[in-house]
This record gives sequence, structure tokens and C-alpha cells, in this order.
Amino acid sequence: MEREYMIADQRFAARRPDVLVYATEPLDRDVTIRGPVGVSLNVSTTGTDADFVVKLIDVYPDELYSDRYYSNTMKGYQQLVRGEPFRGKFRNGFSRPEPFVPGRIARIEYVMPDIAHTFRKGHRIMVHVQSSWFPLIDRNPQKFVNIRKAVAGDFRKATHRIFHSPDNPSYISLYFSE
Repeated sequence: MEREYMIADQRFAARRPDVLVYATEPLDRDVTIRGPVGVSLNVSTTGTDADFVVKLIDVYPDELYSDRYYSNTMKGYQQLVRGEPFRGKFRNGFSRPEPFVPGRIARIEYVMPDIAHTFRKGHRIMVHVQSSWFPLIDRNPQKFVNIRKAVAGDFRKATHRIFHSPDNPSYISLYFSE
């Protein structure tokens, strides 16, 4: 994989119909986040396995501006701050993988590695949720099998859902610093 992959503008992913995108309004002040990023998802799938990738993104303003930090060429840029995949079959522990029951809501919780990042005034905080991150991680066949031994016939089309109701909330946890 080319090293530019991790610094690539994430707008290509935000435009995909299979990527959920959540964003704040433009920030009215600088916001600094330090520490781990907690992920809590309530999900379902029509398959028996699925991957979930959560990405935290710094969205630069769309307006042309220039200051000591950025040039006009950065307008609208979606900078990947942290991204982490989670293989759903390990949601109840890494020692005992479990298939999903198709259509049943399951909870996935994990912690992404620490960050120390300041989102500048005028920027937005964005989250992408997607189910693949190829070629960074291998493709999941959406079927509960040993992925390294999967054959063409194991790969299935599946629909994944992320729930965000009071009974089944999905969210990320960030630690803000003054």
C-alpha cells in the first residue's frame, strides 16, 4: 500500500452510498481531543459476519482562506485523524469468534488508539462508518468462515444497519481538553 493512502482526502469515501457520514456544524472555537476514542455501535446484518470501520475526520472549511496553518488548496479537505476496523465476529471476545444472527441487533464496543488533535475554529468534526477498508484490511465475505481460507463461493452480498435510537444508541466517546 502506498503511504499516501493514510493522508488521502477522505471525500472519496464520504460520497459513497455505503458509508454513513455524521458531521458537526462548523466549530465556533478550537477543540482539542486527547486520549482514546471509544466506539459503541448497535448493528445488524443480513449476513453472519461483518466488519465495521469507524473513522474520525477533521473537515477543513469550504471557504477560501489562508492563515499561518493552511493554504487555500486545503478547502474542504477531509483529513483522517484516526481510523480503526473491527471484525464483528470478535465482538464478544477474541478467543471465541461468533457468527451474527441475521437481522438481530448486536452490540460492538471497542477502543481506538489515542489521539491528540486540535480541530480548528471553522472546521467540522466528522465520523465515517463503513464496512470495508480494502486494501488496508482484507475483504470480509459477510459469511462466518475463516476469511484467509474463503473461496469465491463464500462471498455474499449483505446489508448492514447501524442503529441510533434511545433503545439502541450508537456513538463515539471523545475526551476534550481545555
